[in-house]
Amino acid sequence: MAKILRGLRGATTAAANTSEAILEATAELLRMLQEANGFRPDEVESAIFTSSPDLTAEYPARAARLLGWTDVPLLGAGEVAVPGGLPRCIRVLLHFYTTQPQRELKHMYLREAAKLRPDRPTTG
Repeated sequence: MAKILRGLRGATTAAANTSEAILEATAELLRMLQEANGFRPDEVESAIFTSSPDLTAEYPARAARLLGWTDVPLLGAGEVAVPGGLPRCIRVLLHFYTTQPQRELKHMYLREAAKLRPDRPTTG
């Protein structure tokens, strides 16, 4: 079966607006997405990260680089400042090649971000 390009979503929250907290939360999310969906960094075509307006201490995409995603095009952006939005939230949209149907992908919503998708199983 040929691999095709799929989108995979995830979100988490950082414990604080510090470089360490942002990198730790993002790395945890990326590791869990990778483990749950069985892809390698060289199968990732691109990743788009967003962070809530209250996270300014670090680029979440840097966590991917520190995990060895050196050849993956990464983009960071600010999330829309919606009143009542989830604080300290980091989101990612990965595009990667897989043989899995879209409905079988395991999207991850960790920590306080589990509130964003109560219909999805979560961890943490």
